[in-house]
Amino acid sequence: MKKVTLFLSVLMICCITSAQFAGGMRGQQPEPLPDGYKPSSTNTFLSQYPAVNSQTRQAIFRVVAPHAASVMVDLAGKKYPMTRDEKGVWTCTSDPQVVGFHYYAILIDSVPVMDRNTEAYFGSNWESSGIEIPEGPEGDYYRFNKNIPHGQVRSLYYWSEINGMERHCNVYVPAEYEANTEKKYPVMYLLHGWGEDENGWSNQGHMANIMDGLINAGKAVPMIVVMDCGDIKTNSDVRKASTNDVTQIYIKDLMPFIESTFRTKNDRQNRAMAGLSRGGFQTTMTVFANLDKFAWMGTFSGFFSRPGQDVTEGFNGVFKDAAAFNKQMNLLFISTGTEEGTPKEAVETLKAHGIKNIVYHESQGTAHEWLTWRRALNEFAPRLFK
Repeated sequence: MKKVTLFLSVLMICCITSAQFAGGMRGQQPEPLPDGYKPSSTNTFLSQYPAVNSQTRQAIFRVVAPHAASVMVDLAGKKYPMTRDEKGVWTCTSDPQVVGFHYYAILIDSVPVMDRNTEAYFGSNWESSGIEIPEGPEGDYYRFNKNIPHGQVRSLYYWSEINGMERHCNVYVPAEYEANTEKKYPVMYLLHGWGEDENGWSNQGHMANIMDGLINAGKAVPMIVVMDCGDIKTNSDVRKASTNDVTQIYIKDLMPFIESTFRTKNDRQNRAMAGLSRGGFQTTMTVFANLDKFAWMGTFSGFFSRPGQDVTEGFNGVFKDAAAFNKQMNLLFISTGTEEGTPKEAVETLKAHGIKNIVYHESQGTAHEWLTWRRALNEFAPRLFK
C-alpha cells in the first residue's frame, strides 16, 4: 500500500510539473514577426531572429545585451549599428543581401562574438554565426528532398604519419552503397577553403543533398566523396608537424586509408579532386604533382596565377606540353563567381595554348561565398567519371 501511495504522489508531482511547464510555454508566446519575415533556416531551435524576408532579401537581427554601450552586426563586409530599447534589446535591419549563406558576427562594445540564436559554423578560424538568404525554387538542388533515396556522410578518424596524430575526415557514400555490396565506386576528394574545416562542405555547402539529387536524377554517376581538413592539425603532444605540405597527407595517408576502408576503384581514371578557394589551390598542387593518380580536377574560386605571369609557364610547367596534358587530364574545371576576381583571361590563354579538356563556369551574381561553390559542385560532379 505504501508503494502505491508513493507512486501516486510522484505521479501527481510529475503531472503538476508538466502542467506548469506546459502553461509556462503557452505563456511565453513569441512576438509576431513583421510581415514577410521568417526565422532564418540557420537559427537554433525556437529562435525567431535573425528573421529573413525572402522578397526584399533583408534580415532583422535582435540581441539582448542590457549592459552594452554599443552593439553592431558585422555582415558581408558592412557593420550595422543596432538600436537599443528600454529593456536592453538591440535590433537592426540589414540592406538587401545576395541570396545564399553568409557568416556574420555580433560586435558588443567592439568585441566580435557569435550570435547564440544561430547554429555554429566554423569559418574564418572560429565558430561563427550564419544566415541563409533563401533562393526560390532554383535552390532546390541543395535542399533536402524527402522523395529520393539519400546517402550517408560518415565521420571517421585515421592515423597520419606525416601529421603525427589522428585526423578527422567526412566520407559521403551514395544511397545504393549498402545494397550493392560487390560494387566498387570512383572517388572525389573535396576540399574546403581557408578558415573552414572538413565539415564545411556538409554544413555550409549541403554537399550530400546536391549529390543525392544528381545521382538520383541520373546526372552524376554514384561516387564516394571524401572531405578532409586542409590544415596540419596540432595538439598538446604535437606542437609541430613533420612537414608543412598538407597535400602529401592526402596522397600518403588519406588515400590509402580510404582505399582500404571503402569499396573504391583505385586507378587514376576513377579519382577526382576539387576544392574551393585555398582548397582549389591545394587541389592544383596535389593533382599537378600526381598526374599518375588523378584524371579529373576542379577549382572553385581557387585558380590562382600571378599578375603578369604567363599561365602556361606556371604550376611548375604542367601546361607547357599541351598535348601531354590533354592526354593525362580528362577535365580541368575552373569556376568562379561573377562578383569576384575572374580567371577568365587565364582560361582563354590556356585554350589558345592548346589545352582542350578545360571547362570554365561562372556563378551569376555571387562572390566569394558558399552559393558560388554549391553551384560549382552542381556543375562539376555530373561531368566526372564518364
